[in-house]
Amino acid sequence: MKNNVSRRDFMKWAGISTLSIATSTIAQNNRKPNFLFILVDDLGWSDLACYGADLHETPNIDRLASQSVRFSNAYAASPVCSPTRASIMTGKYPARLHITVWHESSKNPPRDRQLIPPITEGDLPHDEVTIAEVLHDAGYYTAHIGKWHLGDAAHYPQTQGFDADIGATMWGAPNTFFYPYSGSDRFGEFRYVPGLELGEPGEYLTDRLTDEAMRIIDKVHNRPFFMHLAYHTVHTPMQAKEDVIAYYEKKLKPEMKHQNPVYAAMVHSLDENVRRLLDKLDTLGIADNTVVVFFSDNGGFINNDKMQQIPVTDNAPLRSGKGSLYEGGIREPLMVRWPGVSKAGTICDTPVSSIDFFPTLIDMAQIKLNGAKIDGISFAKLLINPDAKLERNTLFWHYPHYYATTTPVSAVRQDNWKLLLYFEDQHVELYNLVADPGEENDLAELHPDKAAELRRLLKAWLKETGAQLPEPNPEFVKK
Repeated sequence: MKNNVSRRDFMKWAGISTLSIATSTIAQNNRKPNFLFILVDDLGWSDLACYGADLHETPNIDRLASQSVRFSNAYAASPVCSPTRASIMTGKYPARLHITVWHESSKNPPRDRQLIPPITEGDLPHDEVTIAEVLHDAGYYTAHIGKWHLGDAAHYPQTQGFDADIGATMWGAPNTFFYPYSGSDRFGEFRYVPGLELGEPGEYLTDRLTDEAMRIIDKVHNRPFFMHLAYHTVHTPMQAKEDVIAYYEKKLKPEMKHQNPVYAAMVHSLDENVRRLLDKLDTLGIADNTVVVFFSDNGGFINNDKMQQIPVTDNAPLRSGKGSLYEGGIREPLMVRWPGVSKAGTICDTPVSSIDFFPTLIDMAQIKLNGAKIDGISFAKLLINPDAKLERNTLFWHYPHYYATTTPVSAVRQDNWKLLLYFEDQHVELYNLVADPGEENDLAELHPDKAAELRRLLKAWLKETGAQLPEPNPEFVKK
């Protein structure tokens, strides 16, 4: 069921209000906080040292975590990129948006499997209200840097509330991470990253996107800004700086969980650039009024890269990875630093989702949305008291598509229970995530009443959101 509220009506309802959090230093000083939202591509839950990585070194992100509230149960709304990005922009479940797979696959589902996935929205519709539009109308300078993947040129960031855009395309990955960032040898079509033409040989994409973000922050730091910095790293292709790769090759040990030195080097460069960003905020004297969010769009990619013969990463102790609705495909690293407000160095175990960023940032900016129809809720109070309770105990996922790690599936988490419903044979799996975070013990037969209860709840949600379902393939012959 699509939301019928128009963008114009939504904006009429959006007005400035006083943040209800009395202890907010920002509210007391009557200053709007800046937002630096760092979105990483395909970074797994356990790919950072502060989340248990062994090979990877992430001292700067770990330092950010020590200054932030770090979440142990933060979720992407989808196990793949475009749907999660749409949920961040709109505060809505991908199922409601009908954006449940990446842009390039939206119109051409495979027809050689038992089920035919639905044809979905490849472009984020213009009648959806984005977080950039709300912040822009509240006086923020809004900038997008890097991966977009939410539609064609007619749906690029400038049409969705962003004042500035560098690097947005409809594609999900660059041809190469090295300048000039273009070519056709990887995807069979010519791909490029716009706005980065005047580079230097050997220049690395992660570094260059940081350069561009800092250049804009330099220009606009005297007014409130929302910087949406969406790195292409650590998505394939696996490419990193040779000296950093060599460092991790020497460090690698057989007993380590992570075994990919190229991936480790990509994580290393990401970490270096987080340091550069934080240093820039300090240099400009705006760190104490800038909220920093660090998040990933889906679980780590556990399959082999086309250029390698080893898995890209390992999400253990979580099960599976990108594309799957097991925890390894949807649980993400998340840290939020809200200077003067957030309880630094604490861990919050309350489940939150990418649908929650929209209302949370709007809440932090002291903007009130009266009657706005979104699925997410603000978790701002968790940043003050990580033990606080949200007015919600249930989250949903819907992935009616095939991937290397899954067949079409939906899922629901309620409190500590999680149920997965697979559409090929309609079987369900039930897990207790506190007792069994690795989802090793299916409890559906031991707890049939709980499984039936969650299945009914999930079915009702699929109907309420108008979720698109896969259909039987009449030409499929099971081997």
